[in-house]
Amino acid sequence: MALTHVPAPARRAAQAAAVSVGRLTSRGRMRPSFLIAGAQRCGTTSLYRALSQHPEVVKAVLHKGVHYFDVGYHHGPGWYLGHFPLQATGRRAAGETAMTFESSPYYLFHPLAPARIARDLPGVRVIVLIRDPVERAYSAHAHELARGYETETFERALSLEAGRLAGEEARLTADPGYASHSHQHHAYRGRGQYAGQLERLAAAVGRDRIHVVDSADFFHRPEPAYDAVLSFLGLPHRGYPAFERHNARPRAAAMPGRQWAELDDYFQPHDERLAAWLGVAPSWRR
Repeated sequence: MALTHVPAPARRAAQAAAVSVGRLTSRGRMRPSFLIAGAQRCGTTSLYRALSQHPEVVKAVLHKGVHYFDVGYHHGPGWYLGHFPLQATGRRAAGETAMTFESSPYYLFHPLAPARIARDLPGVRVIVLIRDPVERAYSAHAHELARGYETETFERALSLEAGRLAGEEARLTADPGYASHSHQHHAYRGRGQYAGQLERLAAAVGRDRIHVVDSADFFHRPEPAYDAVLSFLGLPHRGYPAFERHNARPRAAAMPGRQWAELDDYFQPHDERLAAWLGVAPSWRR
């Protein structure tokens, strides 16, 4: 039986047991060659599923998002490596050049994650997906509502955001053991300010180690976007996977036009900064 069909308590127990075994065998485990670091609600699951189908890629053992470099860093490197296949298993499954990876969309936004990634995975490549930040914010709100992490309407959540997040990044930076519920789950405007996050990531891992995927391009014309990712990772082309959209959330209603316009104006200077970093305007500003 697939682990996803096991009742939640049993699944959590099985995952904990598997990680414990993985920790004991961490020295023989594969290290991730690349990460999908975000952004949240920008197609990370869909790209993860597509790359998992490549014959020279083996995914993390238990689930796509390990969340080690953001909220799980206290567990230590053995715990982290325990989430990945044994080296011998990877070679059998995908050959001598096998790669493994994971996808944790909070890495891009967490202030300590980039430096941790650079320190623990030198040379790792990082993929970042971006999306119209207005649409991303509305999608994130629906996502957090569905998971029970949000109880307010979108309009009310936007009005509360500044207060909810006040001082949280400073606290996260000052105390590596601190976890902020609002920073992780209520940053509707904050997570859409992509340029600053990319600049911080580039300062840690190097600009040449980052590849940005515009999710509109990926969903509307997936083949060239996928080709560019393979080129960035140094993976050979072995045909195209089944491109599917995963993890979409139904919405009760469309965003009111006035609210959309206000957010679009809010994000404009951030999008201009993003365009300067990318060297091209993002799809939603073309």
